[in-house]
Amino acid sequence: MLQFKNTAWYLNLKTEFWRHPNRLTALKVVTAMFALVLPFIVTNHAYIAVTLALGVVAAALSETDDHPRGRLKALITTIISFAITTCSVTLLKPFPLIFGFGFIASTIVFVIIGGISERYRGISYGAILIGIYAMLGYDNNLDWYVQPFLLCSGALFYGLISLFLLYRKPWRLLDEQLSMGFIALSKYLEEKSKLFPSSTNEQVDIGNKLALLNVEVVNALEKCKEVINIYSHEVDDQKDLLPYLQRFMLLQSLHERAASSHEKYERLGNKIEYKELLEGFSELLHQLSHAAELVAENMLTGQDYNHPVSIGWIVNALEFEIEKIPEKDQQLLILLLHNLSRSHVSLKNLNTPERSTSIPRLGQDKRTVKERIKDQLRFSHPRMRYAIRLSFCFTIGFLLNYFLELEKGEWIYMTSLFVSQPTYRETRLRLFQRILGTISGVVIGVSIIQLLPTDLGQMLLMLSCAFFFFLYLRNKYSYAVVFITIYVLSANNLTSSAGMEILIPRTIDTVIGALLSFLAVRFLWPNWQYKRVPKLLADALDKNANYFHTILNELNDKNTKSDDDYDYRLARRLAHKADNELTLAWRSMRVEPHKKRKVMDQAFTLTYLNHALLSYVSALGAQRDILHIKQNIFHDTAQHIENTLIETSHLISNNSSSNADISLKPLLVTLKDKINELDVSEERQQLRLLYNIGAVSNKIMNEANAVKR
Repeated sequence: MLQFKNTAWYLNLKTEFWRHPNRLTALKVVTAMFALVLPFIVTNHAYIAVTLALGVVAAALSETDDHPRGRLKALITTIISFAITTCSVTLLKPFPLIFGFGFIASTIVFVIIGGISERYRGISYGAILIGIYAMLGYDNNLDWYVQPFLLCSGALFYGLISLFLLYRKPWRLLDEQLSMGFIALSKYLEEKSKLFPSSTNEQVDIGNKLALLNVEVVNALEKCKEVINIYSHEVDDQKDLLPYLQRFMLLQSLHERAASSHEKYERLGNKIEYKELLEGFSELLHQLSHAAELVAENMLTGQDYNHPVSIGWIVNALEFEIEKIPEKDQQLLILLLHNLSRSHVSLKNLNTPERSTSIPRLGQDKRTVKERIKDQLRFSHPRMRYAIRLSFCFTIGFLLNYFLELEKGEWIYMTSLFVSQPTYRETRLRLFQRILGTISGVVIGVSIIQLLPTDLGQMLLMLSCAFFFFLYLRNKYSYAVVFITIYVLSANNLTSSAGMEILIPRTIDTVIGALLSFLAVRFLWPNWQYKRVPKLLADALDKNANYFHTILNELNDKNTKSDDDYDYRLARRLAHKADNELTLAWRSMRVEPHKKRKVMDQAFTLTYLNHALLSYVSALGAQRDILHIKQNIFHDTAQHIENTLIETSHLISNNSSSNADISLKPLLVTLKDKINELDVSEERQQLRLLYNIGAVSNKIMNEANAVKR
């Protein structure tokens, strides 16, 4: 047996198996579903089989990343909430008015409860979903407890399998989340490699792509932090988390260096003699991207991480080539190479991190459950607005279903639940994906079902579609809709042999549900992005100023630096989150109605400039432990820039008519003259970093007037 496990094909299969989390999730769902469904299909109890399978789907969709102990608590809560919801549906369905009121009111309650934490968000979503499943499968010829028992049994069976697998590999969820972070970083580095060489116009395009990719990296970091915090509440010894915290800190530092910009490299890109040198930097970033991907694979598969030897060769070659170029041009590249070299060293020493007994602190939500609920109980809160929009869709759907006596009109609720999202952009995308996916699924499903007339064949089709639905759910929602539509067709055909008859009603209900979701987000507090941009820009400038201030504090007094740089990491994190919000606002604005796309060009420019500012500040932050500031002009200028950023933020927030009196142009002229006077390379580099921060800050001020409310 041991010899079998050591064979090459087995090891390769095992590695491939663990490399894809989405495949594992899909396989887990289908395995649970197959074990439940097969006995009842064979014995011609299709209704029982399909109802159990729906319970599995609801439980899988409500599952969140959690420690095994937390998962056990969540499973108990999930089954209780599922039982209450399904029993309420079957008991109240004969009384339409009471049922309708309870359905709408419970939707708002569940959405608000979901805002308590990620765990409750999954449970509350699953409770609404399984309630709709209970409506779809309601049969007044059955005893009231039959369907709730079957749905909850399916959910419990899946939950126990998932819990058992998690106990076998309790740290797997942390490995998956951190691997996603390194994969997102890999994509960012790959895109940044395209800057070398590049023209000014290309840099603007690449810069905006980097801003969007930065959203993915920061979101992955936030998710990692959440899961680590969840585990920290459940583990007995916090030191068990130390290896994962070290990887998380490494990911943060690699991201800071990757996000750093030191110069405008098109100055060298215009010189033919430097083309090969810049291509060397491009290859170095490409190889670092590959290394980050290898780290992700290492965390998923458990294989040893082997740092690419080629990275060291490229670093040495670049050092040699940089020494050949004039000193003035060297200064444009030395800090960049040093920055990337440190990333190379950090990755090279991945398997032998610095020994530390201290546990780094991570930001946590200190609010009580009562405080979290209270915060949502106001109409200005996004969660409350989402709850009202969703309940509005359900209300109209219920009235249509009640008065028009639609056949399986509950599909309107189902579609509204899937399509309704907190923002206009997300809802609009889901609307088209849902409608097109449903129509495509109907056409494909009809064709396939005709070829599989037996129950066993349709069961295999149902299981296959369930697998591909969960495989594509996170990354390709339009594909997932196609497969879940075919799944529904085959399930209905199994239970009633009416798969074909529900095609037209199913499509009509989908269109109605999608349009209701769109109308709700279009007319109920749409919160157009042009109204948000001034506030988001002010917040971004304020957070960048605070990030800059934290760096300056460490530079001014290195003796006060502690082992746990929590304040610095917090300031950096908040700056990136604010930058992300501005980037997402610009991206959302592009799909809004034309007459609502005010300040579109200015938002584009400000997104680019703010990300550039954050990149320059990150460059200073990445060098903070090695910089030795000797020039008094550095401290005075830095303080002036910081104060100006804060003042500009306040002017935008207060809608002041002008910010011309706080222009940085005179300061920049003085700073540039000082840079030209200096011969000392290190001091010159320091002032150039500062000049870049001031220059892009001044550009933001000039653009800011156009977006003031």
